[in-house]
Amino acid sequence: MSSSTTPPFPPVPPLPPVSLTERRKAETRMEIARAAAGLFVRQGLKATRAEDIAQAAGVAPRTFYRYFAAKEEAVAPLYEAGARRWVEAVRAAPPGASVPQALEDAVRSTLRPGAGVPTDSWAGVCALIRLTHSTPSLRRVWAEVCQTSERALGEVLAARARTGTTIATAIGTATGTTIGTVIDNDAERIVRAARADETGGAGGAGSTGGADGVDSAVVDARLRFAAAVAVAAVRAAVEGWAAGDGTGEGLPGPAELAVANLATLRDFPWDALTEP
Repeated sequence: MSSSTTPPFPPVPPLPPVSLTERRKAETRMEIARAAAGLFVRQGLKATRAEDIAQAAGVAPRTFYRYFAAKEEAVAPLYEAGARRWVEAVRAAPPGASVPQALEDAVRSTLRPGAGVPTDSWAGVCALIRLTHSTPSLRRVWAEVCQTSERALGEVLAARARTGTTIATAIGTATGTTIGTVIDNDAERIVRAARADETGGAGGAGSTGGADGVDSAVVDARLRFAAAVAVAAVRAAVEGWAAGDGTGEGLPGPAELAVANLATLRDFPWDALTEP
C-alpha cells in the first residue's frame, strides 16, 4: 500500500523478551493489523474482505484466520499497542511519583506527536480511532481493548502499592482536598493488605483478609475503579480528539485533552470509596 493513500501507523512498543518464534508471530500479527487498518481507512470495513487483508499483508487466508477469527478483530493489535504504551509508561514512573503524576506524565510521553508516536503516524491513529465512531463492530473491538487496559493498569497500580506508593497520598494530590488526610491511615492499610495478600497474610493461606482486617477484595475493587476512571479519562480524550479529525491548527492534542480530563478527577468524590 502506498503511503500517499494510507496514513502510516505507529511503531509497536517493545515487548518483554520472548522466543524467536513468538517474536515472528507477533510481527506477522502486526503486519496483518496494519494491512487491515489501511484497507479499512481507505475503503471502509464493509468493502474489505478477510481475503483482501491477507493479500495486502502478504499472507495466505488460512494464516489470517490462524490469528484472527473475524476481519474486525484484525486491527486490535494497533489499538492494543497504544494502550500498552501508556500503561507501560505508568509502570516506568519513578517509585516516589504519585499516581496522578505518573498517569499524567505517561500521557505526555506517549500521546504527543514525536514522543510516543512519530508525527507522521498521527493521521493514521486519528483515522483508526475515528472508525470506531461509525462502525459498531470496530467499536466493540476498541471497547474490549480498553477494558483489557483497565485490568493491566490496575495491576500496575497494585504493584506500585506493594512497593510502597501510598494510594491515599496520590488521591489527595489529585483532589487537592482534605480527603488525602482523611484516608491516610486507610491507605496505609491498603498497602499492607496488598503486601500481606501477596504472601498469604495474617489470615493464612486462602484468606481473603489482609493486614489490619482489610479485605483484599476491597483493595482490588478500589484499584480497579481507579484504573477504570483513568482509562475512561484517556479514552474520552483520544476519541474526542479523533472526532475533530485531530488536524486543526492550535487545537489541543490528545495529550492535552487527556491531562485536562485527568485533572477534572480532583472534584471526584473519592471519599465515597473509602468509607467503611
